Amino acid sequence: MAPRVDPVPSDEKLPAQADVVIIGGGIIGTSTALFLAQRGVATVLCEKGHIAGEQSSRNWGWCRKMARDPREIPLIIESLRLWERMNGTVEAETGFRTCGIMYLGDSAEALGNMEAWLEHAREYQLDTRLIDGGEVSQLLPGSAKRWAGALYTPSDGKAEPQMAAPAIAEGARRRGATILTGCAVRGIETAAGRVAGVVTEKGRIACQSIVLAGGAWSRLFCGNLGIDLPQLKVLGSVMRTEPFEGGPEISATGGLFGYRKRMDGGYTVATLGVRTIDLVPDSFRLLPEYLPTVRMHWNKLRFRVGRRFIEEWQTPRRWELDAASPFEKVRVLDPEADPLVLERARASIGESFPAFKNVAVAETWGGMIDVMPDAIPVISAVDTLPGFFIATGFSGHGFGIGPGAGRLMADMVSGAPPIVDPTPFRLSRFTDGSNPRPHPLAS
Repeated sequence: MAPRVDPVPSDEKLPAQADVVIIGGGIIGTSTALFLAQRGVATVLCEKGHIAGEQSSRNWGWCRKMARDPREIPLIIESLRLWERMNGTVEAETGFRTCGIMYLGDSAEALGNMEAWLEHAREYQLDTRLIDGGEVSQLLPGSAKRWAGALYTPSDGKAEPQMAAPAIAEGARRRGATILTGCAVRGIETAAGRVAGVVTEKGRIACQSIVLAGGAWSRLFCGNLGIDLPQLKVLGSVMRTEPFEGGPEISATGGLFGYRKRMDGGYTVATLGVRTIDLVPDSFRLLPEYLPTVRMHWNKLRFRVGRRFIEEWQTPRRWELDAASPFEKVRVLDPEADPLVLERARASIGESFPAFKNVAVAETWGGMIDVMPDAIPVISAVDTLPGFFIATGFSGHGFGIGPGAGRLMADMVSGAPPIVDPTPFRLSRFTDGSNPRPHPLAS
């Protein structure tokens, strides 16, 4: 199974009680556990498979402020501040480095869209700037293509997805958190109208608060509680090259490619140009909510119908807590990469950077990205179930924003002043008449 993630052993004992139970061991769940444990909150993290087994280890590794939805900018600013000191905080290597990120443009129209987004950057005094083709050539000396220009943020960074969440989980454990792997949470028990505990496959844990950070599984979990979370999944396809000399240091995306130089000297390569969507029953159930996004990104979407439709059709949507749940039947969601998407990315980056043309591909993998209709996450209390919180639907932006999201969730659960205003991320935006939509300039 690729990619290979730093292992995190499980604590052996299931606590009888805790202040907070976190469901999901990705970047959001582990970050939430870290910041709660720092405050002395008795925290248990339950992961059905292994830490960072799914999208948190399968993403590009970018940590960017640039080209985000304006509603996310305050949170990513705080998240980058946390990333910059994360190695010291967790006393381990997460791979975070400031490298700069560049969005390359090959036309005046593309640069015009980038310039329009700069208005949001100026509001927050970001160091993002529009540069011309000459400066692109200076900053990316290995590029054979003459770009019209680029949007460039020198202070944006990168980290290693296969290292980061495991290091953060261990950091949380050193501060008192319990980390349980191979321990699926089947559901929630309530008393007097609020959460009272979780039922895991290994037993019950009494608690006052529960955080669902279940990534692509969150809609299914919520459905068993009667909570409608309008979340779908998009397949991300990624490849890792063998190490080689002469490649670019600044991370960038342009055409049909995106890349990041890894600590091992190889590159993670993928694309923003094509999104693979496996049609499943929820695709039709949630079609009205997603139509605006589909129309906006129609040229980038690659729809498929295959075995995943049958798999999800056959997955129970309701289950009892004294029986095995769907989360025990699939410990790690491990989809195959879309070979067409990767071939397009490989050809595109080879045309722009000759150093990539003959480099060996070491691994490929797929990952299920949890998306929301407006392409920003839910980081929210659930009004109908006091003590229950959701942090999911990060829409491909979750790794970079993960520490900030974890800190915000820890603030909300513990009653501390929130690091940023959580209002844009409330779950109720889908039912209160707000009519949320994706931002046309964000990516």
